[in-house]
Amino acid sequence: MSNPKYKRILLKVSGEALLGEQEFGIDYKPVEMMANEIKSILDEGVEVAVVVGGGNIFRGMKNSAQLGMDRASGDYIGMLATVMNAVALQSALKKADVDCRIQSAITMRQIAEPYIRHRAIRHLEKGRVVIFAAGTGNPFFTTDTAAALRASEINAEAMLMAKNGVDGVYDDDPRTNPQAKKLDFIHYSDIILKGLKVMDSSACTLCEQNNIPIVVFDFNAKGSLKRIMADEKIGTYVSK
Repeated sequence: MSNPKYKRILLKVSGEALLGEQEFGIDYKPVEMMANEIKSILDEGVEVAVVVGGGNIFRGMKNSAQLGMDRASGDYIGMLATVMNAVALQSALKKADVDCRIQSAITMRQIAEPYIRHRAIRHLEKGRVVIFAAGTGNPFFTTDTAAALRASEINAEAMLMAKNGVDGVYDDDPRTNPQAKKLDFIHYSDIILKGLKVMDSSACTLCEQNNIPIVVFDFNAKGSLKRIMADEKIGTYVSK
């Protein structure tokens, strides 16, 4: 692959994808696999930024209600969970001999840089992976929205959404409806108008406004990132 389709991408990985065979926490096998997948396209000259969710540790809306806390407090805990996942992924990347930086929207200088847009872009230009942690730094926003925001800020050419065991967007939930049909291409507006459970509407709108295509693919399919960079038709492509 001498000429990758995208020069700079934002990879969004759900926290649940890091569960592996566990019911809670971080399984090192999927983390290590993702590190190797990232390295495979980094070696081809692709600049890679990453946003990791925190649902494998804490889901703000769901868990805060169960614990009787207010939504904002729950969302802050969820942001901290994304930092844990970012540190785990950074460790796996370093083990794979990949230079990596974490930038956090919530200041914690002992383990991460504060988020600074121009510094993040400079890291990418130098061939470093940048992991954006702690969402947007504000409650009431999902990590999908954080991913779309960071993709816009760093001028990413595409946002790749790694799903856990689902190879694209379907017209219904394929886990409960075996007749669900996979969609190879959809418009941004389809996600909102058809109520497709791919990403939240604010994230989708942000990508549309900044003309950032979205590729939804299966996290567990080895070699997917290289195939996307080689312009192979996998997953679901979301655009205008």
